[in-house]
Amino acid sequence: MFDKILLPTDGSEFSEHEVERAIKALADDGEIIILSVASKLAATTPFQSKKNIAQMNEGFLKEAHENVEHMAKRFDNRVNVRKMVVTGIPSDTIVKVAEDEDVDLIIIAASGKSGLHKFFIGSVAEKVLKSTERDVLLIHN
Repeated sequence: MFDKILLPTDGSEFSEHEVERAIKALADDGEIIILSVASKLAATTPFQSKKNIAQMNEGFLKEAHENVEHMAKRFDNRVNVRKMVVTGIPSDTIVKVAEDEDVDLIIIAASGKSGLHKFFIGSVAEKVLKSTERDVLLIHN
């Protein structure tokens, strides 16, 4: 049993499978931290509209909050759940939060969103596995 579990979510259906495993792995008085990482774009050329980029970043942040709220609803009130939204690069941010929060276990889906996102999100799990010294439970889907 684990006292503190980090549960990253990208809002995909695959991240939903993490919930069952987290409940089974959590110690009686343990805590689950649900994390969603919002991407943040920056203007790289003078031709890019700062207003459009700001709107996209707001959308990423809103989606991250929605992802966390959606996953949190999957737990009943007997489970100690903390919600966290951070802006950054997903794999790096997951590893940093795991270290900062001193979690015992990271539970992450092997692949995330479909289409183009699947390529990038799938690589997130791989990068987390290679970058952390924490225990990682990789959920195949």
